[in-house]
This record gives sequence, C-alpha cells and structure tokens, in this order.
Amino acid sequence: MEKYEDVKVIGYGNYAAVKLIRNKETKAIFAVKYISRGHKVDERVAREIINHRTLHHPNIIQFKEVFLTPRDIAIVMEYAASGDLFDYISSHGKLNEDEARYFFQQLVSGVTHCHDMEICHRDLKLENTLLNGKLIKICDFGYSKSYLLHSRPKSMIGTPSYIAPEIFSRKEYDGKLVDVWSCGVMLYIMLVGEFPFGDQNDLQNLKKIMNQIMLVQYMIPDTVSMSRDCRNLLSCIFVANPMKRISMKEIKSHPWLLKKLPEESTKEGEDVNYIEENSITCLQSIEEIMSIVDEAKTLPTTSSC
Repeated sequence: MEKYEDVKVIGYGNYAAVKLIRNKETKAIFAVKYISRGHKVDERVAREIINHRTLHHPNIIQFKEVFLTPRDIAIVMEYAASGDLFDYISSHGKLNEDEARYFFQQLVSGVTHCHDMEICHRDLKLENTLLNGKLIKICDFGYSKSYLLHSRPKSMIGTPSYIAPEIFSRKEYDGKLVDVWSCGVMLYIMLVGEFPFGDQNDLQNLKKIMNQIMLVQYMIPDTVSMSRDCRNLLSCIFVANPMKRISMKEIKSHPWLLKKLPEESTKEGEDVNYIEENSITCLQSIEEIMSIVDEAKTLPTTSSC
C-alpha cells in the first residue's frame, strides 16, 4: 500500500514473512504479516484476521488493517519492540515469583478478554507472547476459534509441550480450558526455566511428551523456591480432566494471582478506556476484510502494481 514504506524484515514463519513498515505521513511503525496469495489463504487465515480484529485489550497486539499486494495479503498490526517472553527468559534465566506473577497477571488479563469475546487462542506459548518493555502483548491468532462463528474445536493442533491432555482424544474440547493449561505451562517455565512436560524441540520424544501430559507427570525441582499458593495454582491448572480444571475466572480470584495486583488491573471498564486511548484502530468493516480475503485466494493475473 502506498502509504507505507518497508523498514526491515523481522522474521519468517511456516507460511508468512513479518516485516516492519512505516507510515510515510505519521512515521508510526507497525508490524505486517505477509501471506502469499493463493492456496495459503484459507479458512484459518480468515479466522485469524476476523478473530484478531474483534479483540481490543492492552495485553493483546492490536489489529489495524489488511491490504493486498500483487503477491501477498498483508495483515498490519501493532509492533512490540522488546522481543518475546521466550527470548526474555532465555536471556534472564528463570524468574522470581514476583516477576513471574507480574507477567502472568497480564497474560491472564489478555486471555480473559479473548474468552469474554468468546474466542479461544489454542496456541498460547512464550513465543506468541510479545513484549513492549515489560508489557505483555499476546499475538498470532492463526489457531484461534470463535464460539460465535465457528464449530467447537476438535483438531489436534498447537505446540507439543503446551498441549492439554484432552486434545489428544481427537474429540470436541473446550478451547478456553485448553488455553488455561497452556497458561500453566508458561507459568511453570517462567518459574523453573524448563518445560514441565518434556522439551518441544526433542521431536523424537513426542510420544514420551504425550504420555507425560496425559498422566500429568511434572515435578518442581528442589532447587526452585516456590510458595505454597503458587504450587497450589499449578496443581489446579495441571488437571487431566478439563471439567475439574480451574477456569480462567477462578484463576483471576486465586490468592497467588491477587498478590501485588497492578492498580490498572482492578479498574472498571479497562477495555473501553483502551479502545478510546489507543491510536491503532481498525476502520475496515468485516465485509470489506472478507472481500479482501476472498480476492487473496486467487493469484492475480498480472504482476503489475
């Protein structure tokens, strides 16, 4: 689009490239995900865009707009300049309880907003949790599902070490409770510095990881100092039967989470204030966006701009 100029490439995924772009007039910086036009623009891409557009919260990367180039569909969104939580923990090592709680409180706030909007993320992990300073920004809604627009989830998707036990059944499951489990994995990694259920990079041990998850076989090393309330919260999250697992609403009232709760988290109408104050707003209607997505499903007949 003519109003933007490229700054640099910041990453490549399985089906997309991510670049920094600058608004020529305002000089504002955004991240943009480029997905090749054609068969890669499927139902998942449409879900990602529409679900992401629905969400407005300080702990979620803000969606801005979509546009077409001769080769790609481009998804413009807020840029978080401080990397992701995985890199943060890799460079800082395991976190103390106060710092882990601070990040986890933000994570819970963002995920709760998704659930309030009837959207489950289904791929929550450290790499999908960006940072702007120490402000968490959840991103990548490629596996998300809306309970208002889509069928109940049953696909075995996600990142192996973060997957909840019920996903392995290949039956319908509650995506919100799957998100709860993944949040627990993230909290454990923040506090312990290791995965609770194997290593996702050890592909040869996927079956071993699956068995550990199904049997909820995790331990807290003796070298890790962890309060009783924190241990209790993890034990309430890591429950194989999703019907007996703690809900996000119950996590929000858990004693460990409520300790040293940031003042802004207790304010009423937080989301409304955020929408009013946030300069990144989407002016495109759902109909306009879907029209762009449909056009992106076919390759252009000419390479000219």
